[in-house]
Formats: sequence, structure tokens, C-alpha cells
Amino acid sequence: MNPSPQPPALLETSNPFARGYDYLHIERLLQITYANDCPPCFRPVHDAQAHLPDDALELFPCLFNDDFALISEGQSIPDELNERCQSTGLVRQVIYAVTGEMLNERHHVGDLYSLEEAQAMVHRLSFDTGHYSRAWEISTAHLTDEALRHLESWVGNFDSKPTGLLFEPFALPDCNGVGCKLIGTPWTDDNLVKIEGNPYSSLRQEQLDAGTPEALVNVLYLAALADVRLLIFDPDAAVLDGLAIFDE
Repeated sequence: MNPSPQPPALLETSNPFARGYDYLHIERLLQITYANDCPPCFRPVHDAQAHLPDDALELFPCLFNDDFALISEGQSIPDELNERCQSTGLVRQVIYAVTGEMLNERHHVGDLYSLEEAQAMVHRLSFDTGHYSRAWEISTAHLTDEALRHLESWVGNFDSKPTGLLFEPFALPDCNGVGCKLIGTPWTDDNLVKIEGNPYSSLRQEQLDAGTPEALVNVLYLAALADVRLLIFDPDAAVLDGLAIFDE
């Protein structure tokens, strides 16, 4: 059998299903000014002084290097740490930087000025489930006629067994739509190796060998890569910008 086409090439920002951030993280940083005409830099406080409250950091002189900063006034600094810091400056402000991961790349989400504000932002973005936009409704124009017929025949067969392909179709007769429950998301190599023992290329080959049309395989892959769990195709739903359209 000829090898199957490879998954569509993805730029890190090209998946139209990507929404929100995973693995949100808060880091306390010191905004430091130094030397004349140099822009401020940002450094985390060293673990040896991580216990200091914000008001013991702001507006205090410090020592710093490329990796961390240490308050130099009123604090005891071990010689070995002092020798590692080549620069001196003044802490202007304490910043709580929020970062998150999207499609396996870390992004800077925003800066807050207290731990409580940063924690509130993380809570608003993450929800109780820890996931964002896990159900989607998109137009059937994103499927070829072959792919749509395949889904409709699948859900119309009352004797059909579970696909075993990490997605299960279901009917929506009131709107002439059809949906798919995606299993084991995200379909990254790392995650699929953990739960299935094989990378995504193996799952893709299984889906194609089972007769799943390539257009459907590609859409499911993009959705599952963004950790979508429910994907509904409805003829009256809007098209998703950036996703291939087969029928206007």
C-alpha cells in the first residue's frame, strides 16, 4: 500500500482552531533601570531572596546578571552569588508576568502589578476545566461531499460499532448537522505516544486505511491539535476563517 499523505504542514499560528492558552504560569519579575540611556530590563529575584515581599524589593538597589537579581541594600549576599552579578541597578517596580502555551509555543500574555491581579487573570482565562473553546460549530462547507456523505452514512448505520479511530460521529437531525467527539486530544506526537503508544502519523494512517476521507482527517487533526473535544458540522453555521472551503 502506498504511504498516506503527510499531515498538512502547520505554521505555529496557522491553526484556525487554536484559542486560549494552556499551562498558564505566573512569574514575579523585577523591572530594573541601570546606566544612562539603557532601557529597563526584567529579572526574577534569586531563590535566596524569593521570600522578600514586594515592598522590600521596589525602589531598592540591586545586583543582577542575565539570569537573576539580588537586592543589595540591607540584605546579606553570599560571596559566590555576589561574584556572579556584574551589573548594578535600581528596582523600579515588581511585575507579575503571565505566560501561557499555545500549540507547544510559550507566549507572553500580560503583565500585572500584584499577585492577586495575576491570579485573577489566570482564573479568568483557564476556567475550572483548564481548557478553552473545546466545542466548535463550523460550516459543512469545510468538508468535501465525499467526507460529508461518509459521516452521514456512519451515523445513519445503527449497527455501527465504535470507530476505534479516536473520533466518534453522532447525528444532529434537528439541524441536518453531524458532529464528532474527539478522543485523546491533543493529537500531538507526545500525547498520542503516551496514550496509544504511537505518534500521530500512525493514527492518520489508520484513519485513512479505514476509509475516512482525507478532507475529514485533515479537519479533525487541526481541531484535535488545538484540544477541541466536540466538533459540529452544520450547513447553517459560519465558515471558520483560515480553514479550507470546498463548497460555497
